[in-house]
Amino acid sequence: MSSINVIDSIMGSGKTQYAIQYMNEATELERFIYITPFLDEVQRIKDSVQDRTFKEPDNRNNEGTKLRSLKDLIAKGEDIASTHALFRTADDEVIDLLTEAGYTLILDEVMTCVEPINVRPSDIRKLERAGDIEITDNRVIWKGDPNDDSRYLDIRLTAQAGNLFYYRGKFLVWSFPPDVFKAFDKVYVMTYLFDGQIQKYYFDMHGFNFDLYSVKHDGEKYRLLEYDKTSENRKELYGLIDVYQGKLNDIGKRKNALGVRFLQKADIEYLAQVKKNLYNYFQNIAKAKREEVYYSTLKEIEKTIQPKGYKEPRRKKGEDKKPPQVVIPHNARATNLYGEKRAMAYIFNRYMNQEIKVFFQDNGVKVSDDVYAVGELLQWIYRSRIRNGEPVELYLPSSRMRQLLQDWSEYKL
Repeated sequence: MSSINVIDSIMGSGKTQYAIQYMNEATELERFIYITPFLDEVQRIKDSVQDRTFKEPDNRNNEGTKLRSLKDLIAKGEDIASTHALFRTADDEVIDLLTEAGYTLILDEVMTCVEPINVRPSDIRKLERAGDIEITDNRVIWKGDPNDDSRYLDIRLTAQAGNLFYYRGKFLVWSFPPDVFKAFDKVYVMTYLFDGQIQKYYFDMHGFNFDLYSVKHDGEKYRLLEYDKTSENRKELYGLIDVYQGKLNDIGKRKNALGVRFLQKADIEYLAQVKKNLYNYFQNIAKAKREEVYYSTLKEIEKTIQPKGYKEPRRKKGEDKKPPQVVIPHNARATNLYGEKRAMAYIFNRYMNQEIKVFFQDNGVKVSDDVYAVGELLQWIYRSRIRNGEPVELYLPSSRMRQLLQDWSEYKL
């Protein structure tokens, strides 16, 4: 079993810097695979690690796939930097190659280890009646044509890999193969509030043991210390966030207000009020320009609630790239694109996906919606200029989310 180390340290404490320092100081005998959410972070690792040449998988091979390139690089014993998206496609061949290769995995931010598959229950029953699938102890086993390339191709491939599960007669769930983590000599996971992360519950479900650490800079170098949340200066960070308190919060009084189903069922009048509130907050309270703000909500209503003057900027003629977004994903993390933004609005009440929650509960794993929610919120807030120690303004109309943020600041979570 791999040695798993979780660096659970607050944003900006130096997790990535520690990883770079560790790789720079490692002997030539140690090999690394560094996995990060974004391509620009891949380049950062390639530029920052001095005495190693990190290779990035590409599609210049006979199969024309990055997965083939990843396998070839592992076989050659190269140091590798790549993205979560590619790492999620790891299969049995990757596991076999890693098992004897002696790699250390550094995972920048938790990855999506469990995900619902969007398939109608009627299609699942149809496949079962046709004998194409068999469901044993919730695991979906493919029994049909091993080369089936119909509209059920994704189901076939996932089931053949042994990573597809069926729960409560309603939904399919994909789960990352745990043997991938077992194939590494050492694993480092760098994140914050790991206790509320889906990957933590995934580790619990598969019986992985892990050690928790914080990272600190002692004036000379970054060091790992035994995890201690009381050393995080939460009150100081919370003091940089001017959380709006006033009538604009009336739209979020109910505990379930602004959750997924609530927003999906919201009528035109309610959404129009949300739009007015957003404009009022940014224009009159925060007195912020478009380039100084970002906000998030349920993707289905993003365009409906966009207020005048704060819509997405378009790339101007002659510009190399589009200006930073105004509307960003509500689960945004690990990006520096919004580091100049000073005013934010989180029009959402975060809960774990119900199907994922059921998946863990049916496997005997206890989950915490509250720690999960505040962890996601803090990662989102930290995309702003607060990462540079500068104050920010926040419109957080959900009464539940405001309370969770305050509870976090008082070490109650």
